[in-house]
Amino acid sequence: MGAWIEELIGRAPGAPALFTQALTHGSAGGSDYQRLEFLGDRVLGIVMAEWLFTLFPTEPEGSLSRRFNALVSGETCAEVARSISVQPHLVLGKQARDDGAADSDNVLGDVMEAIIGALFLDGGIDEARTLVKRLWSDRVHTQNSAPKHPKSALQEWAAANRRKPPEYVMTGKSGPHHALRFTVTVSIKGAGDASAEGGSKQEAETAAAKALLEKLS
Repeated sequence: MGAWIEELIGRAPGAPALFTQALTHGSAGGSDYQRLEFLGDRVLGIVMAEWLFTLFPTEPEGSLSRRFNALVSGETCAEVARSISVQPHLVLGKQARDDGAADSDNVLGDVMEAIIGALFLDGGIDEARTLVKRLWSDRVHTQNSAPKHPKSALQEWAAANRRKPPEYVMTGKSGPHHALRFTVTVSIKGAGDASAEGGSKQEAETAAAKALLEKLS
């Protein structure tokens, strides 16, 4: 873990225990990443808000919010975690590892935020900002326009096609407590339906809306 963290942040950590904690799941016992994830979530938020505010000086609040929400979502944080190969460095209890927690969007997203929180405590806001800008740069600069949330886009499709609003129903829940999977089905009367899974009900609803939009396009 030490060499990987040094490569990630560009130096030896002053407080290695913070980064060990950021990578430790509750199933392993001891101090886990939850408190650091709480902090890192806020650090990521302020860094991203400042970055977008500066980068897109003429965009209205609504567009900035759509960009922001897409970039700080748990799904995006999990994608970033995978891009830097967090999985082999996670500290997990045996059962959690056997249950696939090492590749859970929920776990990876939270750990990514915990790493940001650890770096904030270890090196301050400037180092945290540098890391976020390096890891998120491609995602920020390839957004040609503010993304529309799939649920909002589906709602607009229904209105434009004179249909009733989409209806979301949770149709399944499975997995252990630390890695729950939710299944949601969304339907528009007379147009179709689609189902999808996610690590939270909200994530599953978003994935289902995206799936139905793809069917309707």
